[in-house]
Amino acid sequence: MDIQTEKILILDFGSQTTQLIARRIREQKVYCEVHPYYLSLEKIKAMTPKGIVLSGGPRSVYDEDAPKSDPDIFNLGIPVLGICYGAQLMTMQSGGEVEKAQKREFGKAELVIKNSEGLFAGLDPEGANQVWMSHGDRIEELPAGFMVSAVSEHSPNAAIRHRDKPLVGVQFHPEVAHTLIGSDVLRNFVFGMCHCRPRWTMQSFVDSNIAAIREKVGRDQVICALSGGVDSSVVAALIHRAIGSQLTCIYVDNGLMRTGETESVMRFFREKTGLNVIQVDARDEFLNQLTGVSDPEKKRKIIGHGFIRIFEREAGKIKDARYLAQGTLYPDVIESVSFVGDTVIKSHHNVGGLPEIMKLDLIEPLRDLFKDEVRLLGLELGLPEEAVYRQPFPGPGLAIRIIGEITPQRLEVVRQADAIVLEEMKRAGLYRQTWQSFAVLLPIQTVGVMGDERTYEHVVALRCVDSLDAMTADWSRLPYDLLGRMSNRIINEVRGVNRVVFDISSKPPGTIEWE
Repeated sequence: MDIQTEKILILDFGSQTTQLIARRIREQKVYCEVHPYYLSLEKIKAMTPKGIVLSGGPRSVYDEDAPKSDPDIFNLGIPVLGICYGAQLMTMQSGGEVEKAQKREFGKAELVIKNSEGLFAGLDPEGANQVWMSHGDRIEELPAGFMVSAVSEHSPNAAIRHRDKPLVGVQFHPEVAHTLIGSDVLRNFVFGMCHCRPRWTMQSFVDSNIAAIREKVGRDQVICALSGGVDSSVVAALIHRAIGSQLTCIYVDNGLMRTGETESVMRFFREKTGLNVIQVDARDEFLNQLTGVSDPEKKRKIIGHGFIRIFEREAGKIKDARYLAQGTLYPDVIESVSFVGDTVIKSHHNVGGLPEIMKLDLIEPLRDLFKDEVRLLGLELGLPEEAVYRQPFPGPGLAIRIIGEITPQRLEVVRQADAIVLEEMKRAGLYRQTWQSFAVLLPIQTVGVMGDERTYEHVVALRCVDSLDAMTADWSRLPYDLLGRMSNRIINEVRGVNRVVFDISSKPPGTIEWE
């Protein structure tokens, strides 16, 4: 997607915070893309980036099989910023030395600036600045032509720069919130060194994508997978603005929706938008396919293939239908694909392309956007806030909020519990400020006492998290009184539940959804 002639290219070496680098740069209204570290020099040149960022990573640069990018990127005359592993790789490939540190640095550290040019322009060279470190190696010997820009207690080369070339490196992570000067450092790189202009806006995104969609689609028809969530709603609005009546939206009730979800979604789109929406009742089809299935990956794949099967069937009823539009986002792509090694966090039902037998081509205009950018795009397109600020709901629906086998009885339990959670969050005025809040049905039963009698019933977990983009999240510090009301109502109103627990895990190490 070439929506900006000016872009920053990020080469990913497997860091958990690579996507945060992209977010922080986009916050400066500068477009950037994440690509695997092994991207060829020819492709890098063809992209004509204004700057290159080498991310952190879990490996040591001196390992035999350590990931390495083409060292000639340092000779392109393009500014390069190495972060943690990226800085160490820049050092080693330029002739310096990196060794295992005697004292590792993890967490907060104080950075003392020795040279306030380049990355540290405008920052106080006298004071100590809080940064976030996460490394067990350190730069021991600088390559020829490099100098020290900043030091920390255990890193004599905590930040480095080349005297003549636009090459800089930092041992700390400027992308994380704990690095208090992080935004300043990235701003100095993007504007001061790369000379970018702040032109990445949702209006520019709309203009360029409408033109691209029109050119791609021509006079053919597009069907859009519409769930009623933020992502699919924004996709539908964007494509509808581009091609109007050439778009047909398909809403599939897979039997895994929340209480009243189908009715409210259809009412909204029929009353408040000009979209042509077809409703498909596929509840029995999906639930039959999921009978006896407990493995979360199998659930996701069954549901993903089920959606494709239905969309293809419905597309066959529409003359000249050639394209399928869906609301795939950047976090979906990143979690489903591994740039380093074979680790995939989880398969997203809408990622991975279409089966070979599928005759429709994909249109995924949001594939490079984070959730908060999608919300801004929705507002830019004129969608009401009630649609734009809905909490995310997973494509596989309640299937991944029921741990273990899916049955009609277990679906009813989680539906009732989930409805109580959302009702209480809205009543407390916390629905909008919380990223997601929902109930999870666990595959265990515990002993309880109700009405002086022994019970042996289900456990429901409450999952409420705060996040900006779903790449990282922390558990919401909800008032105890609110948690108490949720627990009391679920136990009293949902038959089959005698215990409620609250999930206080962050992401990482956990994910937001339990499966």
